[in-house]
Amino acid sequence: MRYGRNRRGGSGAYAGGAAGGGAAGAPGGGIVGTGDGGARGPGAGRRTGSGPPGRGAAVALALAGCGALLTAGCSSGGVPPGAGGSPPGSPPETASPGPSGTAQDPAVPPARGSVTVSGEVAEGLESPWGVAPLPGGDLLVASRDKGTISRVRTDTGAVTQIGRVPGVAPGGEGGLLGLALSPTFASDRLVYAYFTTESDNRIARMRYDEQRQPGQQLGAPDTVLRGIPKGVVHNGGRIAFGPDRMLYAGTGETGDTALAQDRKSLGGKILRMTPDGQPVHGNPEADSVVYSYGHRNVQGLAWDKDKRLWAAEFGQNTWDELNLIEPGGNYGWPEAEGKAGRAGLRDPVAVWKPDEASPSGIAWAQGSVWMAGLKGERLWRIPLRGAVPAAEPEAFLQGKYGRLRTVVSLGGDRLLLVTSETDGRGSPEAGDDRVLTLTVR
Repeated sequence: MRYGRNRRGGSGAYAGGAAGGGAAGAPGGGIVGTGDGGARGPGAGRRTGSGPPGRGAAVALALAGCGALLTAGCSSGGVPPGAGGSPPGSPPETASPGPSGTAQDPAVPPARGSVTVSGEVAEGLESPWGVAPLPGGDLLVASRDKGTISRVRTDTGAVTQIGRVPGVAPGGEGGLLGLALSPTFASDRLVYAYFTTESDNRIARMRYDEQRQPGQQLGAPDTVLRGIPKGVVHNGGRIAFGPDRMLYAGTGETGDTALAQDRKSLGGKILRMTPDGQPVHGNPEADSVVYSYGHRNVQGLAWDKDKRLWAAEFGQNTWDELNLIEPGGNYGWPEAEGKAGRAGLRDPVAVWKPDEASPSGIAWAQGSVWMAGLKGERLWRIPLRGAVPAAEPEAFLQGKYGRLRTVVSLGGDRLLLVTSETDGRGSPEAGDDRVLTLTVR
């Protein structure tokens, strides 16, 4: 059945969601599977008809709040970086679990949440991937397959190409992927990008000059880190500045599973580096940017209010994962998929069947991690009590907008959600792809 788009009106709230699907843990499994969230199965349709209201001044005002944070720097997970300190990732001690969401424990989010699609910022985007909110509320959006970065005006929805990133070689799951703004963007105007070239995946930074002509506003790329393995699949690609003002990147093992356990390789890792691409004091090895290993394909990074780092990861054909990242942690791939309970391996906090998730971007808001599903075509809410789930994950917007790629926190109860129907694995309809604004609880 194909969902009618009139069922997903801009002011409609989705309360309670579909609980289950995600689980606190399950046994590991198979070795053969898909890449970047395969296409939906036969007969799994979605919405038609007119889109939600909300583009214009109301959306622009809502987005301007994150812009204010970004003048001081803001991670893709929506957490403004602090002044420095120890690396995030090592979770503090947590109290013994108590009743979820009770008056005696106000810091714990309710077991049941809600999602309201409050507006549509833009439509007609081609293979959108990374998103970086600008001070003032507009957005920079990367096109994976075109290798371009565009500015989206949130008051009108107008999309203007600001430039093309030289050297991008799109193919399969590769191309122009994650974006992030420098922590000192207000003064240096630097935009960071993770992208695939003919020889590798790399991270470069470019100066954004709004005074130049549209299409020519990006300066020459300055390569920050090169030599991340590339492949047709499993290129990772998410980048974000953390609360410590360091640059983090999620990478993939390109289908060569041995890379994930090879600590000398940059594939199948979470990386942590200075803004100049150098290893950081506090990394597991002093001369390495590798922060954690044993990953298959990391496309989601976000920090919670206590500066813990969370990551979403594609499984093969058994379990997708949400992981709490600790420095030097081995997250098991390819020796384990899902919860293995094996000494020396870090088990995920929550797992899903790939048909229900195939997770890409994540964000933290209202005490929960929010996770975009590609093949699963839904937005997952994982309420947290410190470093453990406070309740079962909930699914929202299932099938309403197709494949979901990126989630960005705008502060408070507001999120941006980016669809991914034009990535070669969707079934694009008129208006795809879109950037939506959400109000969540």
